[in-house]
Amino acid sequence: MSILRFLSRLSMSGKLALVVFLLYIFVAVFANLLSLHSTYEPSTRALQPPDRTHWLGSDDLGIDLWAQLVQGTRTSLLIGLGTACLAGLGGALLGMLSGYKGGWLDRLIMRLADAALALPSLPIMIVCGAFFGPSLFNILLILSLFTWMTPARLIRAKALALKEEPYVWLSRSYGASLWHIITHHFLPSLTPLMLVSCIRLVNHAVIAEASLSYLGLGDPLSRSWGLILHHAVQFKSIYYTPFWKWWVISPLAALLLFVLSLALLTRELEKKSDLVRE
Repeated sequence: MSILRFLSRLSMSGKLALVVFLLYIFVAVFANLLSLHSTYEPSTRALQPPDRTHWLGSDDLGIDLWAQLVQGTRTSLLIGLGTACLAGLGGALLGMLSGYKGGWLDRLIMRLADAALALPSLPIMIVCGAFFGPSLFNILLILSLFTWMTPARLIRAKALALKEEPYVWLSRSYGASLWHIITHHFLPSLTPLMLVSCIRLVNHAVIAEASLSYLGLGDPLSRSWGLILHHAVQFKSIYYTPFWKWWVISPLAALLLFVLSLALLTRELEKKSDLVRE
């Protein structure tokens, strides 16, 4: 089925969510062109209200908030998409191997997944973030280590059913390799489920990164929505002054809109998953 046909059958909320998500990608890719001011050096006086030059005003150091917000979009998408690639694709591959091979490998992978799911992820991520230091690579690695289990279990359940299909048995009887079976039989059937799992991981990773940055465990050299909120709430009497109108609401609104658009897009893909297989 063509992409245009699939898009035409999306609901209005699904189309709107897709447009918003593509808009975030556009902002992340062209962040340097969309921000006229530096994200690290002051460009105006401290706590400048929004005007024609500084659309969202400035923080307590005089750094443009629009520039920080745009760079935060790039940081959040980098963390989200990176986690989806590492945890989503890695977990899917482990799920395929677990479901297809079975035996001791299946038991080992599933016991590791059960153990990881039993752990409280957010407190451990906070401890790991404090121990390994605040950097984007460390945050990406920690998020991937604590999010691969869900796609692995979902893909394994589907792989268990697929390996009993007649065409898979026929391929194995003709001596097809594991790589051939995965690429030619498993991936075409599991792609819709993998896509939904990866989008969910993007949403989860962005929220987790914002939470860690809000707690002061994010990379101080990179701008993110959580880090902007962290600096805002650290400012004394922020809610007793008009500064919160542009310093708190803007990153919070960007985060909520991103999460809502991905949630709607995920729901739409789940309903249309049968169309993706065509």
